[in-house]
Amino acid sequence: MSPERLNVAVIGGGVGGLCLAHGLRQAGVHVTVYERDLTPDSRLQGFRLNIEPAGSLALHACLPPALWEVLVASAGDPGPGISFLDERMRPLVRIGQDGRVPDPLDPTTGRHAVSRVTLRKLLLAGLEDVVRFGKECTGFIRVDDGTVTAKFADGSTATADVLVAADGANSRVWAQLHPSAGRTTLPATAVAGKLFLTEANRRWLPKQLLAGMNVFWPPQDFLFTAIFRRREDSAAISARLGDRLRALGLEPEQLLANAQDDDYVLWAFIAHRDSLPGDFTSEAQADPAAVRKMLAQRTAEWHPDLRRLLTESTPDTLYRTEFGAAEPLRPWKTGNVTGLGDAVHHMPPVGGLGGNTALRDAHRLCTALTAADRGEEPLSQALHAYEADMLDHGFRTVREVVRNTTAAIDRNPLKRSATRWFFRTCGAIPPLGRAVFGER
Repeated sequence: MSPERLNVAVIGGGVGGLCLAHGLRQAGVHVTVYERDLTPDSRLQGFRLNIEPAGSLALHACLPPALWEVLVASAGDPGPGISFLDERMRPLVRIGQDGRVPDPLDPTTGRHAVSRVTLRKLLLAGLEDVVRFGKECTGFIRVDDGTVTAKFADGSTATADVLVAADGANSRVWAQLHPSAGRTTLPATAVAGKLFLTEANRRWLPKQLLAGMNVFWPPQDFLFTAIFRRREDSAAISARLGDRLRALGLEPEQLLANAQDDDYVLWAFIAHRDSLPGDFTSEAQADPAAVRKMLAQRTAEWHPDLRRLLTESTPDTLYRTEFGAAEPLRPWKTGNVTGLGDAVHHMPPVGGLGGNTALRDAHRLCTALTAADRGEEPLSQALHAYEADMLDHGFRTVREVVRNTTAAIDRNPLKRSATRWFFRTCGAIPPLGRAVFGER
């Protein structure tokens, strides 16, 4: 007798939830995604997302091959490795810049600067009969027959064998499952922006800022920059991969329409909240002049080109955020409600590790649910193994990101000077640098 097939309900249509849905759909597992946004284009905004090999492996495994190739083609090359510099743009240490050029289609090595606009459109492609919009989940009820019923704000319900919380840091599903789950607020404030690339600013922008990712380590504060420059434009992608997309029932012109950002340099400035001017309030995000004034004051001794990057960025791209992180959870008895990504292990957006961890979770959970659906492993056993791995990896990543954030905003001059000396020493002694940072 064949095993009973699973019915999976995913709450949240973000990066992790949609990646999971694609993987389950490809494996023949019945899945429905319930998304609180009213329409597919509700989130067509945001900054680039740096996809590391863990995220690449997940997307490659879960997406149809043609969509994977479109994602790679429409993404940008983030450049070789990452450079650490001081505020005068003097190099401290360079990591992963050994001249090797990885094949972008190889998910084990490929890194991609992905437009969030394009990524969302590609993750929604082909899931029109899977995603239900306008469904804000308010909680769930476990049923005696072993199923679980999700409740929605519009009064409707949905019953499934497995419920997955993929609805972000403020997940109601996860809060109900783990009411004692805590969150730490970090004393960090970040301001980010975009400088769109034009012929004029390409002439003054330093090559270092156009080459890839950079970390600047001044005597106080912290700055990260990265380039977003597409590998191919939409017309070229449509011409090359159009037939394969049509074979999936997708119209390439419609899929790629308005699904690309202009090329730009992204920057993110991070400071200790207590060191900022008292008049720089949470409302400053709506006041570009206040943001520029604060940045001008904090960067008075920086390289002029860095200061120009910050002050000439497009005003309506300026974005301010505070940082928080999920506190570790103890293992629990596995049931038919589980979670992934920020719903479980929310972390600051430093290094892009949150998005890649959510994709890794989605891939691992897809593998577990597929094995259970095929009768290869009992559902409780498959989910237990997934949750053990997800908790271990997820909260190790949270600790890493919190540690890096804390170091970035440290106001102790001796510690910051020692860190810069250490970076410079690693740069001067390549074997030490490789031993400390590994190969990127």
